Amino acid sequence: MSDIYCPESFPSPASDAEYTSSPEGLERAMREGKILKSCVLFCDSSMRLHIDLGCMRGIIERGEAVFCRGSETIKDIAVISRVGKRVAFRVIGFSVERGEKVALLSRRAAQKECNEKYISNLRVGDIIPATVTHLESFGAFLDIGCGLSSLLTVDSISVSRISHPRDRFTIGDRIYVVVKSRDNENGRIYVSMRELLGTWEENAADFEVGQTVSGIIRSVESYGIFVELTPNLAGLAELKEDMGDASELIGKKSAVYIKSILPDRMKIKLVLIDSCQSPDSIRTPSPIRYFCDVEQIKHISHWRYSPPSSRKLIESAFE
Repeated sequence: MSDIYCPESFPSPASDAEYTSSPEGLERAMREGKILKSCVLFCDSSMRLHIDLGCMRGIIERGEAVFCRGSETIKDIAVISRVGKRVAFRVIGFSVERGEKVALLSRRAAQKECNEKYISNLRVGDIIPATVTHLESFGAFLDIGCGLSSLLTVDSISVSRISHPRDRFTIGDRIYVVVKSRDNENGRIYVSMRELLGTWEENAADFEVGQTVSGIIRSVESYGIFVELTPNLAGLAELKEDMGDASELIGKKSAVYIKSILPDRMKIKLVLIDSCQSPDSIRTPSPIRYFCDVEQIKHISHWRYSPPSSRKLIESAFE
């Protein structure tokens, strides 16, 4: 993806400095329609965003703060929540306030251009960069370009089941996702990540029978305990009579012995060796491992998670 439309939290290209280092540079940015990025310092009582451009102050009026699709209206929270964060904008003019020359900026114009020239051209199956902006129990909201958002539902994050996106992400994480579907009527994009985290065989190749490894207890069922070995691979350990309330172990690290690996059934049988229950044993999200070169591969048409020998089929088709 062009740096022009990269997520707002991504660093500005080095070329931004040549425009923001002088008033003449900002005037050139206006003439050329250049999209720049900088941090919002504060929002005043008139709901205007103030930005330090280096050579002068920039102001984004409330009506220029957000690009609204269809019948959407600008909400105050959409404006004030930008304080302290990087935003993309275009210079649309200049004014004088109390004897000070200020640049008039438009985030809406930058988002409108991003939507028309980049997001509207995305195809199902395209691999794109994104930034995690908000976490809810049902999924993670992402910035996929100039502050425009997309939803990564919790079931699309990984094959291994997690109870909340915070099990995988923290706010501000820069990730890659694949376009899962489009709602052209409302201009919405939905994305997925699990297709980039490897197949069952690719993940299972890191393990062998007889090993004792570390995992995270993700869920406790009547028939066993699911332990995540990697984001796209989980094994099943038997419940023990002396475990007490096993549900208290969810989210904790555990040492597990690999008893068997069964590709035809897509199962890894485990024996729970030990589990840490102290507060500091809760694992924080680990760096994401992609099983494809997300910097070079820009599109996938099909992904099959299941091994060829497995009767159970888990796959994604992007057409």
